[in-house]
Amino acid sequence: MSTTHAIAAPGPGKPLEPTTIERRELRPEDVRIDIRYAGICHSDIHQAKQEWGKAIFPMVPGHEIAGVVSAVGSAVTKYQVGDRVGVGCMVDSCGECEYCVAGSEQFCVKGNIQTYNGVGFDGENTYGGYSRQIVVKDSFVCRIPEGIELDVAAPLLCAGITTYSPLHQWKAGPGKKVAVVGLGGLGHVAVKIAAAMGAEVTVLSQSLKKQEDGLKLGAQHYYATSDESTFKALRGSFDIILNTVSAELPIDSYLSMLRVGGAMVNVGAPSKSLSYNAFSLLGGNRVLAGSMIGGIPETQEMLDFCAEHGIGAEIEVIDAEQVNTAYERVENSDVRYRFVIDAATIGKE
Repeated sequence: MSTTHAIAAPGPGKPLEPTTIERRELRPEDVRIDIRYAGICHSDIHQAKQEWGKAIFPMVPGHEIAGVVSAVGSAVTKYQVGDRVGVGCMVDSCGECEYCVAGSEQFCVKGNIQTYNGVGFDGENTYGGYSRQIVVKDSFVCRIPEGIELDVAAPLLCAGITTYSPLHQWKAGPGKKVAVVGLGGLGHVAVKIAAAMGAEVTVLSQSLKKQEDGLKLGAQHYYATSDESTFKALRGSFDIILNTVSAELPIDSYLSMLRVGGAMVNVGAPSKSLSYNAFSLLGGNRVLAGSMIGGIPETQEMLDFCAEHGIGAEIEVIDAEQVNTAYERVENSDVRYRFVIDAATIGKE
């Protein structure tokens, strides 16, 4: 075991604080990564507050990790010291079930092992990216192409794949009209990716206060959903509506904006159940779907796509001592659009 500096939540809802944690010694298929940057995802906050079920404390959050390989196990051939790499929401799976074999490890029948707040097959708790180092099985490490800087790449390991996967599945591209609900940590990346795919992109946001940003990021249109006329004006307009928010929405109103055969895909996770009228789907052969990250092959595909198109997250880099303030600002929607921790400041006096 080796010791490394980290930031941890000592208990549900308690302020994060500096600590040290143990990382396992390298196994033959392991990669040790010196973390350079770790993105702050809203799901980090939910889990640190134990809002998504019983959690494991002390908790070191972080599943948007970008860094550099510092050591490799004896069986590793894909990576070498100095490679730029990333780690997302998973660090292991059974590797044998039909989903793992198909490259959809997120659906592992034995349960994928989460990067943090999880328990590995070895019985050890997992600790995430708010730390100086991490040790991960090589098959759950992705290469970050040279076309993306590590700081703007970090959020792509969650926000990027979370939005890329449904846009890819539902074939966003030339001739398709895509609406992105919400221009936040997920939504701003979704706009960039959908635009790069060649789709005509519209942002649907509560107000017009981020309109200038949305248009700069690649959207052609921007509407306020607080204006009831928006739903009437856009009725039957979209092939895909990607809902990136966790708010309670009037689902029937949003479904009415889909074309015949269109799909509304949810990647946000509201705390309360949402309801809809079946005829909102039946009347237009519409689809109401959900999507959860993507497998490792698709995550690598996403990173390569983003590098090719010059896509990175819009970020604000912070020091470790600013994490608790950053959590408060995320909850108040006071960030454009993703906080990223400079890991070099973790454990620094």
